[in-house]
Amino acid sequence: MLYAVGEVEDFGGRETGSVSAYDFDAKSGKLTLLNQQPSGGTDPCHLAVDATGRCLLVANYGSGSIAALPLRPDGSLGPPSTVIQHHGSSVNPQRQAGPHAHYITPDPANRFALVCDLGLDQILLYRFDPAKSLLAPSDPPSVTLKRGAGPRHLAFAPDGRRAYVINEMGSTLTAFGYDAKKAILTELQTISTLPERFTGQSTCAEVQVHPSGKFVYASNRGDDSIAIFAAELRTSALTAVGREPTRGKTPRHFALAPGGKWLLAENQDSNEVVVFGVDSRTGKLSATGSTLEVGSPVCIVFAATSSF
Repeated sequence: MLYAVGEVEDFGGRETGSVSAYDFDAKSGKLTLLNQQPSGGTDPCHLAVDATGRCLLVANYGSGSIAALPLRPDGSLGPPSTVIQHHGSSVNPQRQAGPHAHYITPDPANRFALVCDLGLDQILLYRFDPAKSLLAPSDPPSVTLKRGAGPRHLAFAPDGRRAYVINEMGSTLTAFGYDAKKAILTELQTISTLPERFTGQSTCAEVQVHPSGKFVYASNRGDDSIAIFAAELRTSALTAVGREPTRGKTPRHFALAPGGKWLLAENQDSNEVVVFGVDSRTGKLSATGSTLEVGSPVCIVFAATSSF
């Protein structure tokens, strides 16, 4: 199965976001549309399927809302069972006049859901029942980052006890300790993703943790680079290792291949995916010379059958 968000659809005469369900033929790569459902808001930008395969979670950037949709036995989508609207604002009137839910994910134990809201400068925490596709605010319901940071995406370490949040507007990476029993985030460190004395315009986009848990990667749009950090497994301290140019413009997303041997950077504004090798000892990247031309690439997902 493959699931995708759509920014604008017409459901019953009103424009809203959508989520689409596709059957995926692993041999041929053919996609067959099963159905679509409203996303519970406008401009959906991220979704995630829970570990049981019974529920899909979606974040709606435009409206600043989130939703949970049940997955039927054939993989098709039911209508949203839960829709929650965020409220509030932060310090940047152009980007943060209202909520902007940018990312949603179940935690590794599949008991809570975490949401990055760029407009609120918060990570919101929800109790999660995948069997009923229900979300309810946890206690505490959120953690607040530095005003103007603009949290965008989140990635868990393999042990599930650390989480890393990429802050789009602040061009920073924040490390948190995570208490899985109570869904409590404790800020440990915030570090810049940009070179010292950088004076240009740049925003962050994606964050990924290496399967070993030893390295964290973050993309800069403007500096057009992947920032590389070593993560000390005992203390969770981050240390900057270096930055690798993405050989293109605007790396909105990148993905680590299964096993962590390769990193694929998607340069949205230069229409290409660039492949880098990953040094398993240092975490550093080296361009392989392999490039794939793709129009405005913004996301890569590896199929379960991938042998990359």
